[in-house]
Amino acid sequence: MSRRIAILLTSNDASAFARRFPNDGLKVQALLAGLRPDWAYRVWSVKDGEFPVGIDAADGYIITGSPASVHDPLDWIATLKSLIRELHAAKVPLVGLCFGHQAVALTLGGRVERNPGGWRLGIATTHFIRESSYMQPFVPSLDLYAAHNEQVTQLPPGAELLGGDAFCPNASFAIGGHVFTTEYHPEFTPDFLRALTDELDGKLPPEVILGARRNLSRPAQGALFAEWIVRFFDQAWR
Repeated sequence: MSRRIAILLTSNDASAFARRFPNDGLKVQALLAGLRPDWAYRVWSVKDGEFPVGIDAADGYIITGSPASVHDPLDWIATLKSLIRELHAAKVPLVGLCFGHQAVALTLGGRVERNPGGWRLGIATTHFIRESSYMQPFVPSLDLYAAHNEQVTQLPPGAELLGGDAFCPNASFAIGGHVFTTEYHPEFTPDFLRALTDELDGKLPPEVILGARRNLSRPAQGALFAEWIVRFFDQAWR
C-alpha cells in the first residue's frame, strides 16, 4: 500500500544562494524516494502559510530545517505548533529535522535556546545512548551535516533522549513510537554544505568557517539516517 508523506517546508530563505539548490522539502523527498519509491510525497510550503487540511491528509509528516527561529512571532510558526500538538495527540508519526526537531521540542513543553558554544557548521557527531528498533543498521555514533545556532536545552515531558555530544547534548530524541527527531540534516549533500560554508564566510566567525572546511573532508551518513527514518515510519504504521 502506498503511503503519503507530508514534508512541511519551513525554510524561508529566499536568497539568490538558496535558489541555486532544490528547496529543503525536495532535498528530503530525494533522500527518501530512493528507499521508498512507492510512497507519495508532497511538499507543503508552510512558511508561506500552505498547510494540509486535516491531519489525515498524510500518513506521516516531516518538518524540515529553517534559518527561522522557533521563537519568531510569525503566524505560520504558530500554525505549525498547533499542527504539531494535533499530530502528537493523535500519535501520527512525525519526524523533525533541525528547526523541526526544535519546533517539536518547544511545542510539546521543552526548551530551545541559543547554542552556548555559538554556531555549529559542518559535520556533527551524535553519540547514541539508546537504540530504538527502527535504528537499523545501528551505529553508536553517526555523522550528519549541521548548521544551527539554537538547540534543544530541555526535552519535552515524555521524551526519551537518543543521543548527542558535548556541544549539543539533546541532538536526537523520540516520544513513544510516533516522534523521531535530529538536530541535524541528513538531507544535505556535500556540495550544498560546501556552498553554504562559502556563502556564510564573512558572516560567521572565522573559526566556525575554518572548522567547517576542515571537517567537511569527512563523509556524512545521511543515507543511513534515511534508513532509520523509513523504518521509523514503517514501524509506526504497524
